[in-house]
Amino acid sequence: MIIETLYAHFLECTSACTDTRKLEKDCLFFALKGDHYNGNKFASQALDSGAKYCVVDEAEVAIDERYIVVDNVLETLQQLATHHRKTLNVPILALTGSNGKTTTKELIKAVLSKTNVTTATQGNLNNHIGVPLTLLQINEHTDIGIVEMGANHPKEIALLCQIAQPDYGLITNFGKAHLEGFGSLEGVIKAKSELYDYLKAHHKVIFVNENDPIQVQQTSGYEQVHKFGLPTSSDTRLKLVKSQPCVSLTYNNRTVNSQLAGTYNFNNMAVAIAVGSYFKVNREAIINAIEKYTPTNNRSQILKQGNNTIIMDAYNANPTSMLAALENFKQLQQGKKHLFLGDMFELGQTAANEHQFIVDYLEQHDLGQVYLVGENFYNTTVTSKWIQKFQTVEALKFYLNTTRVEHSFLLIKGSRGMALERILDML
Repeated sequence: MIIETLYAHFLECTSACTDTRKLEKDCLFFALKGDHYNGNKFASQALDSGAKYCVVDEAEVAIDERYIVVDNVLETLQQLATHHRKTLNVPILALTGSNGKTTTKELIKAVLSKTNVTTATQGNLNNHIGVPLTLLQINEHTDIGIVEMGANHPKEIALLCQIAQPDYGLITNFGKAHLEGFGSLEGVIKAKSELYDYLKAHHKVIFVNENDPIQVQQTSGYEQVHKFGLPTSSDTRLKLVKSQPCVSLTYNNRTVNSQLAGTYNFNNMAVAIAVGSYFKVNREAIINAIEKYTPTNNRSQILKQGNNTIIMDAYNANPTSMLAALENFKQLQQGKKHLFLGDMFELGQTAANEHQFIVDYLEQHDLGQVYLVGENFYNTTVTSKWIQKFQTVEALKFYLNTTRVEHSFLLIKGSRGMALERILDML
């Protein structure tokens, strides 16, 4: 089917959808295929549930004019999103990075929404499916679109840039994430910098953190750059004031007090302030947005449970973010401290070394009582009496049934697959 014809059908619909469990009435349903599912088998169900049309790539399921048969549903979704993007007179800001993408995106949205109608990636739907769906949510009422881009292999960011065609972009940081796909930190830098490559080639604007030497190096010689950070050369100057219990910084002769835990969130806040400043959001509105933003979904949350205070950062973890969390926790001046650390996933052949590196750090710095959870941490070598290992969360639960953790400051951090938020119910 010619994409213009499909686009005409899309304009008749309320939205685009890929999940029969989340259908909107009169939506355009895309019957995607995966390793363990085939959306074509649910096309008729989608129509019965209220979809207006279904895009399928198995002709035998198409029994009437409500089915739109294409060669490849995923590629068609991506092509439709790009076609839609070209019809919009809306600036698109793209962001990627190893850590802090979703928090940064939410902070930017909070700031820009003070004076603009914004449409942003929902949750962390930042891949080759989520980016097209985000673009298809943008309409003529949107002033600015914010598109989060994730990747775990080279060339993925380049593909997402071709789909979204951003006008502005930024990279939160470069860290040891998804090493199974990228191979090394150098591989991460090269892959994430595909966003820089696109923006430079198309003479678009890049936001650069001058406190990050890798960002400065990767954008050397670029024409359209908005710099932010501590140096006097920065277009938006910001300085960290304190990080305990939450991050505070100075901006434009004002102190900004956030509800975000962890020194690493200084850079996430700085990005949002720089973007807001560039787009002429006034100072008071920017400060209000940052100070009112409350973290959710197990990302840098400070929780109170009984007489314990908890830093809940269990949404995800990699060697860089884990070390940053430990460095931040080390600075806390509280009394009793407990650390619940779960395995870091997608590290490939580096997994054993990276987990042992974290253990070696913990042995060199007495941060408190440490509980390591997961196969990778369980297989590390531990000599310190303050570090205990548990092969599974269930094993930890059995231990906590006989041990009380009270009047303490806790850090809970691990990869999403570990679901360490379950620990809250065990304490």
